[in-house]
Amino acid sequence: MVLKPSMVTPGTESRDTASASEVAKATVDVLSETVPAAVAGVAFLSGGQDDISATLHLQLMNELPKRYRPWPLTFSYGRAIQQAALAAWAGKKHNVELAQSIIAHRSKCNAEASTGSFNEAAERDSYSAFVA
Repeated sequence: MVLKPSMVTPGTESRDTASASEVAKATVDVLSETVPAAVAGVAFLSGGQDDISATLHLQLMNELPKRYRPWPLTFSYGRAIQQAALAAWAGKKHNVELAQSIIAHRSKCNAEASTGSFNEAAERDSYSAFVA
């Protein structure tokens, strides 16, 4: 079995905010209390998060010590990978190459976050060139 949950974040109508580290820790805490270590993996949904936040949360979870996360943590993001590309494409043939570049970029960032090697600062710098 591979579990596909959302991360623990404040609700959309909540006035509370949580740092990326708090989201990562709360999510792993909930999983460690409820998910058996024998589960093959956890593939997160983006749950309405923006693309960079979802990637950062995954990165920070993968930075936590392995003893707290016995399963591989990865992504099953649709929106967090596709949203910016769809907006850039806007159904226009001349935007296809840009949209493909954004998809490739978002996929690379999330693959890095799955291994704990994502660099948020570098990602924000390179991503801004796409969405500027």
